[in-house]
Order: sequence, then structure tokens, then C-alpha cells
Amino acid sequence: MLSRFAGWPWPEAPGAPALVREEVSELRLYDVLVIVDPRLTEEEVAQLTTRLQESCAALGGEVVGTENWGKRRLSFEIRKQREGAYVLLQIKAAPPAVREYERQLRLNESILRFMTTRVDERHKAAPRAADEGMPPVAEPTGDRSVGSTAGDVG
Repeated sequence: MLSRFAGWPWPEAPGAPALVREEVSELRLYDVLVIVDPRLTEEEVAQLTTRLQESCAALGGEVVGTENWGKRRLSFEIRKQREGAYVLLQIKAAPPAVREYERQLRLNESILRFMTTRVDERHKAAPRAADEGMPPVAEPTGDRSVGSTAGDVG
């Protein structure tokens, strides 16, 4: 039965074209917003942020920036807490590293909630008109029949 397939060009066969599958190891940009237990002091939040940066680096990621937004009131209770300390981490990492990082965030009891968002670098690099000090451009409404006299024959 195998004799029918003797001429088949298997990848292991000598002279057959080699099939090479390349791994996509490109680092992508993510925003990770973390809500920390409000009972922690500012120093403890800073230490937690440092530990989060170190664990990201240990997974092969790179922390681009961090922002501490301070304590804010939550719109609903999370683990019987009405407020939380917000920390934004901007990281560059491969998707498998981000999944492991999120698993570690779930296990940390000091973190009430987190949200990871992938940032599209093409849109982030393009400056907006408001960022350059230019006035915003009015968007067309799409309703041309109101108040328009163009094309009226009368």
C-alpha cells in the first residue's frame, strides 16, 4: 500500500522542498489597565508596579511606560471595594507572553481587576489634528437636501 506513495515528495525525502514554518515573535504594543486594592499605601502600589514590570520583563516583554492615575471611585463594588487605585502599564510583548502575564495578574490578590488592550501602532504613530494645535475639521453631515439650492430648476 505504501508503494503507491513512493514518489510523493514528503518534506523528509531527499531533494524535496523544505517546509519551514516561521514563528511570529514580533513584539506588539499593549495597554494594561490595572485596578489595585485601595487599602494599599502609595509605597505599596509603587512596589506592586515595580513587581509587575519585573514579571513582564521576565516573560520576554518590555515595559514602555507606566502611569499612576491614583485612587478613583468605582461605578460598582468589586470585592466589596467602592474605589481603587488605577495603574496603566504600556508594554511590548509577544501574544503568548501577554496570556501568561494576564494569568499572573489573575492570581495576584492585590489586583481587583485588569484590562489588556492591544494598541494599533499605525494609528498611534499618526498625529491627530488636536495634538498639533490645529482646529478640528468639521465632519460632513451627509444630509445635502436641507437648505441646498444646488440643482434646483425653477
